Amino acid sequence: MSTAPISLKGRALRLLSGREYSRLELERKLARFEEVPGSLAKALDELTAKHFIDEQRVLASVVHRRAAKLGAVRIQQELQGKGLDPQAVAEAVSDLRATELARAREVWRKKFGEPAADPKARASQMRFLASRGFSGDVIRRVVVGAPDEAFED
Repeated sequence: MSTAPISLKGRALRLLSGREYSRLELERKLARFEEVPGSLAKALDELTAKHFIDEQRVLASVVHRRAAKLGAVRIQQELQGKGLDPQAVAEAVSDLRATELARAREVWRKKFGEPAADPKARASQMRFLASRGFSGDVIRRVVVGAPDEAFED
């Protein structure tokens, strides 16, 4: 006794039950299962019409999950990779930049907790924060301890 193959819509819903996905992400994941040209687009159109796929929810979900650990640059790259509206991404990143210093300090505190003892350790701390997507000015403020007033916009 064989089971019926899962429909494209069923596969999409199964993915969406775990987390939010953008339309582009679902297209990438499900393209290999499309047997009839246009059927994937139709299934995704139906899911979008029923609000199962929602770009604003995807954007909010990524920002919520990643903001505590990553800088604005890295989150922007993730959002752009999901094929989200560039204007919505720009607005979200602008909001993130307002809290970037505090978030970078917290990431630094959890990882290192104390100022670097020598230039080699300071460079290591700076590379760590850079790999997390924090801006150079923010990294300098956190690691070198530059006064916040020196970098006010």
